[in-house]
Amino acid sequence: MRARIYKPAKTAMQSGTAKNKAWVLAFSPAKPRGVDPLMGWTSSTDTQSQVTLRFATQEAAEAYAREHGIEYTVLQPKPRRPNIRPNGYGENFATSRRMVWTH
Repeated sequence: MRARIYKPAKTAMQSGTAKNKAWVLAFSPAKPRGVDPLMGWTSSTDTQSQVTLRFATQEAAEAYAREHGIEYTVLQPKPRRPNIRPNGYGENFATSRRMVWTH
């Protein structure tokens, strides 16, 4: 059994990073997926590939993998560049605004 430990990226429906603090241990598929001859659906008999475990820290995920004898690789997240704009959304409602606010 091989697993990977990673910190998931934010989804397209998120604008912030609120629920991206957890680390995930996900198992790699042991067998390739096959096509069901009757329905034509893609399926697999490997149930371990459906398991994902969440941990608060990377160290906790690594300790769990070592304790249970699971081979793992750690994928470090790419640091996110802060998006700081000099005149953000709040500037639209500033009292010191020089231009007239119109729609």
